[in-house]
Amino acid sequence: MKIWVRTTLALLMVIAAGPVRADPAPDAPLILVSIDGFRADYLDRGVSPTLSALAADGVRAQRMIPSFPSVTFPNHTTLVTGLTPDHNGIVNNAFADPAMPGMFSMASKEERWWSESTPIWVTAERAGVHAGVMFWPGVSVAHDGVRASLWHDFDHKIPPAERVDTVLGWLDLPADQRPRLALLYFEAVDGAGHGFGPDSPEVNRAIGSIDQAIARLIAGLKARGIAANLIIVADHGMAPVGPDNLVLLDDTIDLGAARVVFDGTVVGIAIARTPAGEAARQKLLGPQRHMHCWNKDQVPADLHYGSNPRVPDVVCSVETGWLVMTREGFQRGQAFHPGIEKGAHGYDIHDPLMGALFIANGPAFRHGVVTPPFPNVDVYPLMTKVLGIAPLPNDGNLADVAPILAP
Repeated sequence: MKIWVRTTLALLMVIAAGPVRADPAPDAPLILVSIDGFRADYLDRGVSPTLSALAADGVRAQRMIPSFPSVTFPNHTTLVTGLTPDHNGIVNNAFADPAMPGMFSMASKEERWWSESTPIWVTAERAGVHAGVMFWPGVSVAHDGVRASLWHDFDHKIPPAERVDTVLGWLDLPADQRPRLALLYFEAVDGAGHGFGPDSPEVNRAIGSIDQAIARLIAGLKARGIAANLIIVADHGMAPVGPDNLVLLDDTIDLGAARVVFDGTVVGIAIARTPAGEAARQKLLGPQRHMHCWNKDQVPADLHYGSNPRVPDVVCSVETGWLVMTREGFQRGQAFHPGIEKGAHGYDIHDPLMGALFIANGPAFRHGVVTPPFPNVDVYPLMTKVLGIAPLPNDGNLADVAPILAP
């Protein structure tokens, strides 16, 4: 324990001394780090000294507003494209496309699922900027033959320290091979939030473990004399789920006339073009327990959702802290964990419990700034500005975040 304390204090001194505050160079690398499920207010728990020091020295958002639905794959795609899920094509963690066979899942790697948007690492490569991606949804997919110069597909068995060391190793490459854009992903905080709830000791321990990984990254950059620009984000927050907070769709509608495409915290239902299907639609659109449903063309405008053909006919937003599932889906989940999960996300994007972490630190950013909430579509134009590359058309607004940039 004393060794850990000494190490942490030493790393905090490194941050205070400005590990990323050397004279900014035009080729300073940009490192985007995602800590999946890191709710914005987790930073105030006193268990993440490295992240807290980076936030205090640089920029912190009160919270970053995720895109709807506030789940992992859509929001990770939004972060690297600047497009809402309705426009980037990854409309949920699982979905169907009426023009294609099969279902998209988090294991899908075929380009056909990912072709509606282009991630920043592909745009960077096309602009002559090498990129390295250590885990990210869609990293293995080639876009018209282009991938990141360096990439590693997701492997949960690789520990956080090894992930950091891989990125640092990329930064040791000769200048003509070295990435100027690097992405890094950690899932432990999200996993603990689902399994034990956001207010659990397990979540705090997961936060601490990832904080140590970030400290390792900072120390490695300092040892190499690299003045990097860091953007550290989450895809969404996490809400507690009560042990009895489950609604079964089987008890609500005729599932023979309405196919549930996705369920849980946001529900998407394809309606059969039959009288029974229309009856199911009308029932869904009426008052429901713990959810509110819309026809896809009537989803509230602030959610920016429903125009993509991949969005099912009826979309339902579930009350925070509840799950709405089919009986089959719930029973299938019992093979992985008994009962219902203790934490979840996917809820109202404006709920502070869904608010995501945002920290920026480095020569491109101001010191000691706390920004009001802003939408995560703004991260993409911010990154292209820092890299000095032209963005593709996107839904973000650089003006929202321009005040955090150093003069």
